[in-house]
Formats: sequence, C-alpha cells, structure tokens
Amino acid sequence: MIDRTADNSFADEMTYTRFDMMVGKYPKNTAIIYMGEKFSYSRLFDLSARFAGALQDLGVRKGDRVMIYVSNCVQWVIAFIGIQKLGAVLVPVSPIYTSHEIDYMVRDSGAETIICLDTNFCYVREVMEKTGLKRVIVTNLVDQLPPWKRYLGVLFDKIPNGKVDYGTGVYSFNSLLKHAPLKTPADIDPMKDLSYLLYTGGTTGFPKGVPGNHSGMTSYVNDVTNDVAGSRLFEGRDVYIAVNPLFHIMALGLFMSIGLNKGNATVLMPVPQVDAILESIQRFGVRWILGVPALYRMILDNDRLDHYKLDSLLYCFCGGDVLPVEIYNRWEAHFNIPIYQVYGSTEVGHVCYSRIDKKPKPGTIGLPLRSRECIIVNPATLEPVSAGESGELLVYSPYTIKGYWNKLDETERTCVTIGGKVFCRMGDFVSVDDDGELYYVERSADLIKHKGYRISASEVEAILQDHPTVIGACVVGVPDARVGERIKAIVVLKEDARGVGGSDLIKWCRERLASYKVPAYIEFRDMLPKSKVGKLLRREIRDEERRRISKD
Repeated sequence: MIDRTADNSFADEMTYTRFDMMVGKYPKNTAIIYMGEKFSYSRLFDLSARFAGALQDLGVRKGDRVMIYVSNCVQWVIAFIGIQKLGAVLVPVSPIYTSHEIDYMVRDSGAETIICLDTNFCYVREVMEKTGLKRVIVTNLVDQLPPWKRYLGVLFDKIPNGKVDYGTGVYSFNSLLKHAPLKTPADIDPMKDLSYLLYTGGTTGFPKGVPGNHSGMTSYVNDVTNDVAGSRLFEGRDVYIAVNPLFHIMALGLFMSIGLNKGNATVLMPVPQVDAILESIQRFGVRWILGVPALYRMILDNDRLDHYKLDSLLYCFCGGDVLPVEIYNRWEAHFNIPIYQVYGSTEVGHVCYSRIDKKPKPGTIGLPLRSRECIIVNPATLEPVSAGESGELLVYSPYTIKGYWNKLDETERTCVTIGGKVFCRMGDFVSVDDDGELYYVERSADLIKHKGYRISASEVEAILQDHPTVIGACVVGVPDARVGERIKAIVVLKEDARGVGGSDLIKWCRERLASYKVPAYIEFRDMLPKSKVGKLLRREIRDEERRRISKD
C-alpha cells in the first residue's frame, strides 16, 4: 500500500499547541458546553493553567504519571490540558474500574497522583497505602457548575456523591483551581517526551500500558482536521458532541480534531443517555458526532426520536466496531445522511477514516491517514498477501513509540520489523480494494468487541482462573446485533469443587473487573480444546458458538 508518512510537519507540536492558538484567536468562543454551562477558551486556558500550577506546587514534575479516574466532565479537560503543560504523563482510566483494576494500573504505571470522582474514592482509599499513591484529588461531576444548579441537583437527588476523607494527601479539585497559574509550560520534546499512558488488553491476562508521545497524537489529529474534515469543518463556529468516554483514544482524538484544535464548541456528555444526547443536538445545533454501533442503534430505537429537530447533524462517525449494514441503512433512510467509519487502536492511534466527500462503501473502514502506513500480511509468515486476499493488518507511523510499558514479551509479540520499519500488529484481518480502502474481515480470537470496547479474552480468563475452584477457562465473544458481541466463558472446575455455579463466578468477576468485561454467560465443561503444545484453541470455541447461533 502507499506510504503517506513522509510529511514531518507534526513533529514539533505538543498536544496543546493548537489549543493555545485557538485561545489567542477565539478567547471568547465557547470551548465546552457541559450540563448547559458554557466554558470559553480563555476560561478553560486559565483553569488548566491554575490546575497545572497547583500540581507543580504539590510536587508533580515532568515525566510523572497522573491518573484520571473520572467520567466525561469539564474537570477531565482541565486536568488533561494542565497535565500536558506541566510535562507530566496522562494516565486515563475508566471510571467504572474496580479497586482490583486500579491497584494493578497504579502499580504498573508508577502513578503517584490520581484524580477521581468522590463516588470512586472508596476504591482509591482501598489501594492508597499498598500502591504508593501520594496525592488524591477528588471531584464531583457538578463541581464546576453554578451553585444554583448544584443546589437543584441535590434537591432532586440527581447528583451521585460519595464520602471523602479529606486530610493528608487528599485534596479537592476545586481548591486547586484557586492556585496561581503555571507561569511557564515545561520544555517538551514532542517526539521523545510522553504525553499519555493508555491501558489496553494483554495476551497474558494483564492490561498493557501503551506509552504515547505528543507527536504520535498530533500527527493523526492534524490528519483528521485537515484531510478528513477539511473545508467542511468551520473553524470557530462549529459544534461537536462528545458522547464516547475521553479515556478512549478514539474519543479524545476526535474531540481535539473537531473541537479544541479548531476553536469550536464541544458538548460534553457525562453519560450516553439518548434523550439527553438528542436534546443537546437540537439545542446547540450539533453538526459532528462520534458513536459506536450500539449508540446509533439506541438512537434509532428511541420512541421519541421524531420529537427532536436534528437537521443540524451532518457528519456522523462510528468507531469501536464495524457498523452493521442494517444500522447504516436505517440511519440513512431516517436522516438522509450516512454514517462514516473510523478505525484505530490504542497502540497506533487513529488509522483509517471514511472520506466525507463521498458516500462510504458498505463494510469499509476507510482510507489510511497520511501519517499512518498500512500493509496486509500473512500472519504466519509476515509476507504481503496477494491482491484481493485478506490478511492481518500491520500499521507503521514514524511519529509513534513502538512498544508497551514495561512489557518486553508483549512488545516482541506485537511489534515487528519489516523493511527497516517497526510495524504494529493489529490482530484484525482486512482486505483492500482498488481504491486503497480497507475492508474489515474479522478480528483476532483474543479480542472481543462489546459496546465499542475492545476486551482482552485472556484478561477475563485470568480473573476466572484465579478462582480457587477453576482450573481452566476460555472466553469468547458471541455475536449479538445490539452490542456487537456478548462475553461467554467456558469453565472447567476442579474435580472436588462443590456448589459453585455460574452466578458465583459472575459475582467473582464483577468484584474484579469493570462491568463491561464481566461474562454474560458461564458454561461448564470437562475439558477445553488445546493444541498439541497445550495452547488454548480459543478460535475453535468461537467458531462453535457461531455455528450454534446460525442453527438457531
């Protein structure tokens, strides 16, 4: 395929470079709309500078990891920009993670500072002493709203909150915003210095930290802004709605591409509640949205859909999974606009986009971005496949860091050198047409797509096998039209196990995994299929489940 990575115009940009430019051009423009409250570019700049100054005063230095354990809210954005300007490293994690998951990620990343919701403080308190956390910064979803809105939320019991033990090492987010602004941002090398550390599923059962530099992100963000959106994006007068959680690389990247980097307004949704999304599109004239297939299906199935005036909406992107043709057709029939596909991964960022100057082809995941080179190979030999054949997708970018955080074995399995370039194996199988567009064929048996999340089967298996009665587990995705795939576990118990049922194992997982990773079904068997060398044949189980569904 064509190498479009020669342009090096992104190598000297930090993640906040374009945001600062927009602050200078459009200081009074609305940057964030959150629960009806508007935050201008100048206000967001000031709050993030104050937060950075406070972190610096607390002892956070360049290169230190700072974990954000928070839902979508304006505090997330304030913290993100402040952390970047301080030269620290953002470690965003899901707010629905349990203490078991947080414990591992704090230890693995080496984070000494965590920003959490008061509703999650109980989990953080569980891991504080044993992980070496030094600073806990606590906030509530409505901390940045006017007092009257907070009062009404409390009055009508609409604001969840948790008990917080303020004291040594525990600070309120709002108190830090009273600090003097950071005077001078850290001296950052965009190619060498880390911007973030994101976690993704591991083949050994443990999540892998993916380190990202500033250039790795700004390269694809600028591709999306310039090549994908182009002249259809109105600088300083457009509106984007951020529904997907910002701790995902796809959501954060599009938020920057369409919103912060172009002086535009972003409607920030704390939870994906369909009526609230539709009301916000109508109220604020939203033109751009990113969703997963499940979100588009929920919108179409909403029985109040026709009550909203949504004619402002023009550019709809879908990521996290391939969009079913049925949803695509229903959406186009109802709104008279298409849904465009997005493809990427935590390891290499955004990779492919449907181009919005023409109707997307069914089944395609789009064209590679300028800063990403894609090749399709035989997974066994790593040799290029013949024209028209499918194979594993490998992606290269000169701007990204190659490898995982403190996991050499995982790095060696995923990063391969071909023609002097280090490519990342996607684990997804694709083909390419004569126009250079990629078509999704299937994913690795190790990955499950549920509601747009990429779930590592081995991570769930590892948790199940930690149960004292389990000697073997195989986890697969069962196709489901509404959510992509549901998680099913095949389990082998010890011979002397008594009284252990599926509900017991599901409860065990629920206490140790985020809710979206918990199996929906547990099936017990006497043995699992394995190769001659003892490797679990997960794909065999997966194919068996598909055959069972096709018969039904």
